Amino acid sequence: MRIFSWSSRGFYTRCSCQANNMKRFYFSVPFTLLLGTLVMCVYFKDPDKLFEPKPFYNVTQNKFLQKEEDVVSHTEALPQKCEQDMSAAKLPGFALFSDQIQSFLYYRHCRSFPMILDLPHKCGRPNTPEDIFLLLVIKSHPKNFEHREVLRKTWAKERMHNGKWIRTVFIAGTGGSGFVKKRMNKLLALEHQLYNDILQWDFDESFFNLTLKQILFFEWLDRRCPQVRFLMNGDDDVFAHTENMVDYLQSLKNNDGSKHLFAGHVIRNAYPIRARWSKYYIPYQIHKKAPYPPYCGGGGYILSRYTASIIYNMSRTIEIYPIDDVYIGMCLAAAKRGPVIHMGVKTLGWYIPSQNLDKYDPCYMKELLLIHKFSPAEIFVMWNEVHNPKLQCGLRQKKWWNVVK
Repeated sequence: MRIFSWSSRGFYTRCSCQANNMKRFYFSVPFTLLLGTLVMCVYFKDPDKLFEPKPFYNVTQNKFLQKEEDVVSHTEALPQKCEQDMSAAKLPGFALFSDQIQSFLYYRHCRSFPMILDLPHKCGRPNTPEDIFLLLVIKSHPKNFEHREVLRKTWAKERMHNGKWIRTVFIAGTGGSGFVKKRMNKLLALEHQLYNDILQWDFDESFFNLTLKQILFFEWLDRRCPQVRFLMNGDDDVFAHTENMVDYLQSLKNNDGSKHLFAGHVIRNAYPIRARWSKYYIPYQIHKKAPYPPYCGGGGYILSRYTASIIYNMSRTIEIYPIDDVYIGMCLAAAKRGPVIHMGVKTLGWYIPSQNLDKYDPCYMKELLLIHKFSPAEIFVMWNEVHNPKLQCGLRQKKWWNVVK
């Protein structure tokens, strides 16, 4: 029996019942008006009991809006549009730089961008914060839909391990321009509606903007999730054994996230690449000093909330550098902190010294924390192989999470 409905033209009632003679009957107009008045009174007194707010698509803002409290507050002042620093064009040799380097120099000073997709309650609410042990922070380009879908079904699936919560956020900017940009934004909005796991800012995705993405995330973390204990920060094309990560972090003595930790594949005595053909080319006009301070490969590393706070605070005063993992190392060095080597993290690939052995042997992967680089199909197959209850690996070395230098 349908008692009332809501239409674009207003509120009306209709009761369709079946009497003993199987005939339909309708309420009279006066009774309908009376019933409508009573329902409206109840509605204004406690609307949540009648209508559950549902997401709707805001075409002008290219995003799904959920409850008002679950999106960026409308009272927050949006950052002003960041204008180009035209003085950058006066640098010697500027005209010879690639478009990516020129764009970086024009907007290097910009640090505030409007947020398109937010997760204000990812870590609980102010009065009821959630105890998240490990937050997986995954850098993803808007176009990488297949990567995100596979990760949600494998190592980035939100779950509990050893009584500890693992949560996930994907961080992204905007890709393309014109119609392509609109389609990509709609794709992320749809994913966000389904999974509630995407942070997106209105800046252009590019290799040289990865540092900006990290700074914006650390600012969000400081504001939204200061109670998270540990983080895994990595790319969406890595294979991560997140259960091993939790085991490793639980094995730490006297560190519940409140002390310094920054572990991964440590790179030392690295120099800026001066070859113009390289993806990592850095002209002298951007960086003269060498070598870089020690840093962890950006494919993936583990850090504590304490260290994340240090990096964010240092980033406020350190000029943005286009290579994101190097920049994180600069922030740590400025704070007189450093990374530690973890042998279970392989961000520069891995080498098996025999053609008779499969480098994708699940018994090898089973002992590690993180390896770069995998396709979505390889991640899906490997995750299921590693978790196969019939997998027999024989005598193996001790767990990698105990091998930290």
